[in-house]
Amino acid sequence: MSIPRQRGLTEQAATAAIDHACRMLRLPTIRSQFPELAETAGREQMSYLGFLSELLLAECDDRARRRSERRIKAAGFPRDKSLRKFDFDANPNIDAAMVHTLAKCEWIKKGLPLCLIGDSGTGKSHLLIALGTEAAMAGYRVKYVLATKLVNELVEAADEKQLTKTIARYGRVDLLCIDELGYMELDRRGAELLFQVLTEREEKNSVAIASNESFSGWTKTFTDPRLCAAIVDRLTFGGNIIETGTDSYRLATTRARAEQQLATS
Repeated sequence: MSIPRQRGLTEQAATAAIDHACRMLRLPTIRSQFPELAETAGREQMSYLGFLSELLLAECDDRARRRSERRIKAAGFPRDKSLRKFDFDANPNIDAAMVHTLAKCEWIKKGLPLCLIGDSGTGKSHLLIALGTEAAMAGYRVKYVLATKLVNELVEAADEKQLTKTIARYGRVDLLCIDELGYMELDRRGAELLFQVLTEREEKNSVAIASNESFSGWTKTFTDPRLCAAIVDRLTFGGNIIETGTDSYRLATTRARAEQQLATS
């Protein structure tokens, strides 16, 4: 359906025509914002080009925001975590400058790995999710998964003869975030399947992991020494390692809150 073009439209008719055109062209932001932007343009005596640029930039900005939201949702993060909400003062082991440099995503562009190593409650999962969110906002395809869930999925895929397809799916994302690596012992089959995923991504797409075990303790998870060494090599070669320490931030916060309640009671 074409839109008849007429000169001398009334303001009401012009508004209806713009609304109809925006629906046809799928410009929801311009459709919702043009009355306010038109009023601002008239008040500030903007040129026609200036007004048009404001409309188009508003649409572009909103589309970029919606794309970011879709990528963040597709990543499957279990909760919302951001760098802005991370308390670097509470954990002096973490170099804030290094983390903010990582947030620029150059390491993902180069396909390098990232390892976050530390005890429970030291902020490694928060940083993993926050950096993954930054990557999604920057336009990268991101997937978050627990190590146990990933291995179980790979085992099921192998049993159903869907392993190649599953590994390829995990291989396509720009950043694979594997959380809670080291919380369980993997049998040789599970470890080998995980190794296949890491090999598929090696020097092509980035992997970021969070683990409560230092590398020396990974033999508890990967009981085959050679396989363990190969996995450590895949996850560290040319990459970044952040050690979040052993002092639980969550535990310290809980104790401080309890002490404050006792003091005020």
